[in-house]
Parts: sequence; structure tokens; C-alpha cells
Amino acid sequence: MADIVWRDRGGVRRSTRAWRVRTSAVLVAAVVLAVLLVPPLVHLDEQAVDLAAKLQPPSLAHPFGTDDVGRDLLLRCVYGLRVSLLVGVVAAVVATVIGTAVGALAAASGGWVDRLVMRLVDVFASVPHLLLGIFIVAMFRPGVWPVVVSVALTHWLSTARIVRAEVLSLRSRPYVDAAISGGASRLRVAVRHLLPGVLPQAGLAAVLMVPHAIWHESALSFLGLGLPSHQASLGTLVQSARGSLLAGDWWPTLFPGLFIIVPTLAIAGLAGAWRERINPRRRSELML
Repeated sequence: MADIVWRDRGGVRRSTRAWRVRTSAVLVAAVVLAVLLVPPLVHLDEQAVDLAAKLQPPSLAHPFGTDDVGRDLLLRCVYGLRVSLLVGVVAAVVATVIGTAVGALAAASGGWVDRLVMRLVDVFASVPHLLLGIFIVAMFRPGVWPVVVSVALTHWLSTARIVRAEVLSLRSRPYVDAAISGGASRLRVAVRHLLPGVLPQAGLAAVLMVPHAIWHESALSFLGLGLPSHQASLGTLVQSARGSLLAGDWWPTLFPGLFIIVPTLAIAGLAGAWRERINPRRRSELML
């Protein structure tokens, strides 16, 4: 009887996980199609001002309503999501490259180099990401690339730790010892045996970093330190809608907020499925 109950629970969990993955995949596909197809197909200026149509609630003409100067919120949300995804993806890739290089260097060198590098990682990790990001952005003029630099330089630390642990684990494998005993150089061992084993974890770290980067960019732009206020991004849209919210107009805040939450949850859902796939032990534990 107990075995039947456990099998039923495992089946429910597997079906729930499959439904979650499918939903996340559909949402991510919808986001990608929106940012790729809407700007070329909709020949409208997202900066066009129409004071006669300001702060109109959602309707057939404007499904998300309009903002305080009459701009269509649906179009601005899509453009804002486009900018935020650009920042998130580029920053995640750069941070993953930095973290992979630092973690691999620490693990491959060992000794005092490993200890020194990891102590530097601990020092950087002790500073809050947002505070360090504000300090970096403050040194540049507002724009996309200062935000990318800020996010990349504050989000590589966890990747460095993951890659270091993975390389140390791979170095103890018998086939690596056999390659070294056979006269293979360190470079050949790293390229042929260590790097392929690290890439899945590094790729997963990059995907998981995208939602963090989007939230980081949104926070900086909301504080007025990221993108300039006239440029549509999810953070600037929420920031510019504060006055409307206090006046009782909810749609200029709700829809940009949903455009932040839904894509990041969808990306995180796909990343969780990837993590279970590359870690069979964890997946078997979840099925119990």
C-alpha cells in the first residue's frame, strides 16, 4: 500500500513538473516572439506623445492603456522588455565568462593562488550587489552598456565558486589521472577533459543569471541610475508610473511589473528543469 502511495506521489510530482516546464517554455517563446516581431511589424513610434489620450485605461485600442503623456503602454512594455532582456543576456554571458575563467584558474592552480583568488571572491561577495552596482554605474553616464558592465561585474562570483568546485571534482576522476600519466599537457587535459565537464554547469549559471540581471537593471533604472528616463526599460516604466499610481491609475505600474515578473519566472522554470536534467541524483531525490 505504501509503495502505491509513493508511486502516486511520484507521478503527481512528475506531471506537475512537466506542466511547469511546458508553461515556462511557452512563456519564454512568447517573450522571444514579442521582442523580435512586434517592433518590426508595428510601425508606431513608442515615444510618440498624444496628450489627448493620456492615462486612458485598458481598451481595445490600447490593451494596456496609456501613460501620463499618451504613449501606448503595450508597445512601451515590449520595447522595455527588449532592452531589459538585452541587458540581462549580455551581462549574464559576460559574467559567466569571467566567473568560469576565475574559477578554473583557481582550481587548476591550487595552493596559494587558489586561496588568494577565493579570498578575493569572498571579499567581493561580502558587498551587496545593488550597492556595488550603484557605485559602478555612478562612474559613467546613464546608458545600456554601463548597466551591462555593472551587472556583469557583480554577478560572476557564484559562477566562479561553481566552476571551481566542478573542476576540483573532475580533477580527481580516473580518466584525468590516466591522461596526465600518459603525458598529456595541462592545456590538453583542460581542453579535452575539464572544459566539457564544466560547460553544462556554466551554461546553467548563465541562464539562472538572466532573471537576476533583469531585476538588477530594473532596480537601477527605478532608482534613476540605470537607463535614462526617456528610454523605455522595465525599470524606467515602473519609475515613471509612481505618480500615476498615487493618483489611482493602476495600469501604468501593473503591466510593466508583470513584464518583469512573468519572464523571469519562466526563465527560472526552464533553468530549474535544466538543473534537474544535468543532475540526475537531484532529480531522483525529487521523484521520491
